[in-house]
Amino acid sequence: MGTVKNLEHQEAIKKMQDLADQIKTCMFCTKVDEMPFATRPMSTLEVDDEGQFWFFSADKSHKNFEIHQDRQVQLIYAKPNSSEYMTVYGKAHLVHDTSKIDELWNPLAKAWFKEGKNDPNLTLIMVKPEHAHYWDTLFGKMITLFSVAYSAVSGKKTDNGVEGELTLD
Repeated sequence: MGTVKNLEHQEAIKKMQDLADQIKTCMFCTKVDEMPFATRPMSTLEVDDEGQFWFFSADKSHKNFEIHQDRQVQLIYAKPNSSEYMTVYGKAHLVHDTSKIDELWNPLAKAWFKEGKNDPNLTLIMVKPEHAHYWDTLFGKMITLFSVAYSAVSGKKTDNGVEGELTLD
């Protein structure tokens, strides 16, 4: 059993920002109350200071259509090589805000939005978390690798994991 460390408010937001920034791409799930739910990789643009996750999306995409039907989504972040994981459940909001698009724009987005920041098909998705959980290591990747190797050789169980709830309210 690993260590449980629940984080609240600014600590929780900081953890979300750190993990999303390190992992970058999440599996963005819609139709989460149905089977099979719809999942696709999405690049996280930002986790803002309020803990909201931001993504670019095509206005006429299946994802946007599904969000119009049901705003409940799940974001799944995984970086197995360093044992960092996070899952976020929340409500997605489709946002048309040119100043926010300007703030978040990066040249790579032009691969999907040929007309750049002014592409009429460009929208933002903002996800406001309702529930989040993370899994991480207590001592970082190298010590965790040594610990796993030691455990495999010695037969003694070690657990350097830490996990917890991320609460914004």
